[in-house]
Amino acid sequence: MHVAVTEPEFLKASTLFRSASPPLVCFSAPSDEPGLAAAIRQHQARHAIVGISTYAHQLYQALPAGAVLARFGVGHDGIDKAQATQAGILCTNTPHVLDESVAEHTISLLLAAARHTTHLAAALAAGRWAPRTGREVRGRTLVVIGCGPIGATVARIARDGFGMRVLGVYRNSPPANPAAFSGTTTDAAGTLRQADFVSMHIPATPANAHFVNAGWLAQLPPHAWLLNTARGAVVEEAALFDALSSGRLAGAALDVFAVEPYCPSD
Repeated sequence: MHVAVTEPEFLKASTLFRSASPPLVCFSAPSDEPGLAAAIRQHQARHAIVGISTYAHQLYQALPAGAVLARFGVGHDGIDKAQATQAGILCTNTPHVLDESVAEHTISLLLAAARHTTHLAAALAAGRWAPRTGREVRGRTLVVIGCGPIGATVARIARDGFGMRVLGVYRNSPPANPAAFSGTTTDAAGTLRQADFVSMHIPATPANAHFVNAGWLAQLPPHAWLLNTARGAVVEEAALFDALSSGRLAGAALDVFAVEPYCPSD
């Protein structure tokens, strides 16, 4: 039973995939949709494991009914669930496996923002000595948008590890772990005005497209930083660029973009 695994994901866990017990045989396949679909047909693969790429058409035609399409990760916005369902394909992901990893990376971005790490490193690499005073994060206010497992993990690290005041903002379901936060609320506007840092942890659903827009950014104080380790689609990049270039916002630390590899939007 052959399982197609997109190449970047295969390399991340090659030992595991190569040691799969018969009748499973995992093989590395291209990430692009035409290449992946061709590999599935060539090997008569029964299932597929994919990464963050977007799959819109050929993949669902190549896999047989009853196949499992597994997302190697958590976010599944690159998979068209409606097409998969119509084709009789079962979609899965691996929730919570990256909670700690994403949370730690979020904190690293926060600290880099507070200490101007990228600015100083770039200046030194260019042969310029350009000291710049950073600021301590203890006692600062971190606003976490989205109080799910990752948001709660970020809150726990920031509050218990760095002595930050962490306010969680949610829209629908209350936080699963409210004890991780200094406080939680549905009042986004009132909370944003208190922020030194804002960290995004919401999914890239249609309802969340450009959740961070010009009006939203206008509610932040000028010294605030925006952190995004969620999905690029939740931020209107043109509005963020305007806020940064005009000095309306102190900075942004981004791990994700609307188009990856990054391509500036019009």
